[in-house]
Amino acid sequence: MIAIDLGSNTFRAVEMACETLEPVRMYEKIVKTADRLHETGEISDAALERIVSAAEEAKMRLDFSQKVVAVTTEAIRKASNADDVIAAIARRTGISFRVISGEEEAKYTLLAVKSRLEKSGFESDAFVMVDIGGGSTEIVFYQAGKVSIESFPVGIVTVAQAYDSLEAIEAALPALMEPMAEHAARAKASGYHPKRFVPTAGTPTTVAAMKLGMDYATYDPKRINGARLLREELKTQLCRLLALDEKARQMLVGVGREDLIAAGILIFDHLYEILGFDEAVVIDDGLREGVAIAECRQLNIHEIFD
Repeated sequence: MIAIDLGSNTFRAVEMACETLEPVRMYEKIVKTADRLHETGEISDAALERIVSAAEEAKMRLDFSQKVVAVTTEAIRKASNADDVIAAIARRTGISFRVISGEEEAKYTLLAVKSRLEKSGFESDAFVMVDIGGGSTEIVFYQAGKVSIESFPVGIVTVAQAYDSLEAIEAALPALMEPMAEHAARAKASGYHPKRFVPTAGTPTTVAAMKLGMDYATYDPKRINGARLLREELKTQLCRLLALDEKARQMLVGVGREDLIAAGILIFDHLYEILGFDEAVVIDDGLREGVAIAECRQLNIHEIFD
């Protein structure tokens, strides 16, 4: 089956073999769904064209003769023209997207991350997962089948476009992320004691790839899954990224992502502090894989985790 995640920055699709719950083929493209959303409140015509183009390209790369489940997240949740955009995508590509809540997004991602941790040989009985997206960040505490989930409207696209410099972002983040710190404090006070910090999505996976010597063209999710990333390594990779010229940055992290990844690293660094960890285990699997697993297993995402 095919699962698609239209995020605030990236169109991600996976063709999943339900027998093994492993990807057969994957596709992703930067579409900047949330570009200028914080200014206009709408998904732009240019963003719509990029989404349609990515969908058509995905249909040439993956086998769309099978069942397709497509979901979309924060950018479309917030956009005042969401219904029109979804209708236009369906009309032009035949793909019908469903807008999911922040809680659903977190549960699907948790399903994928927990599955990958287990396949990679990590204990998965108690951990905290963060999904740093383009328009939002989800923080999920998981312990023995119980979860504490919250979604926050802080993402790498919205933050990068709201401030003029990394210095301005750095200055603004403590206040922006205070609700995340409060969520973490409440979760720990109510009995969640995570043994591991597990980040997913573009910023953590890109930093892990940089550490492992990969660039955008040579990125390999199999090498990312289970990669360990120390907090102190974030500064090293950020300095490395900022020292490059524009073309070299684009080769390293992808065209249109260079400023976003820099902003994302600052968010990521604050999450280490908020959650009280110096090391993380990075997982590439995310929302699209979770949607695919749930569909393959015929799971009701609302009934999986309490």
